Amino acid sequence: MKAKQTAFVLAVVFVAYAVLIGWRGVLLVKVGTPVAVVLGLAVLVIPVIGAYLVWREIQFGRRTEALARELEAAGGLPVDDLPRRPSGRVDRTAADEAFGRYRSEAEAAPGDWRAWFRLSTAYDAAGDRKRAREAMRTAIAHHDRTA
Repeated sequence: MKAKQTAFVLAVVFVAYAVLIGWRGVLLVKVGTPVAVVLGLAVLVIPVIGAYLVWREIQFGRRTEALARELEAAGGLPVDDLPRRPSGRVDRTAADEAFGRYRSEAEAAPGDWRAWFRLSTAYDAAGDRKRAREAMRTAIAHHDRTA
């Protein structure tokens, strides 16, 4: 639940930023000189791009959450039982072992979204966020094809 609250706060902060920067862009366009108009339009593009990126991340989170609920209902959600260090981080050796198991599962069934979801959690536990997100995107794509 904390992640949802953080996402909500960040979205609210972004909206405030977008309104402020957008207003500055409007003011620049109103000046009317060619340079000010070009700068104003360029400034107005920033909130649009930002809004798209925020929307995309929220959609990714919603889809990931939906897949997790579906996998949990089917009893296929991986159990988070890896040993942790005093800092709370997962023990790297244990994460690597779990990763090998989930990678083999995804290689054996490359079209199974469940295997890719579990691989994503293994990447995340190992601290590789970039590959975790890639694997989750693959899981979402395979889920969409089967739905």
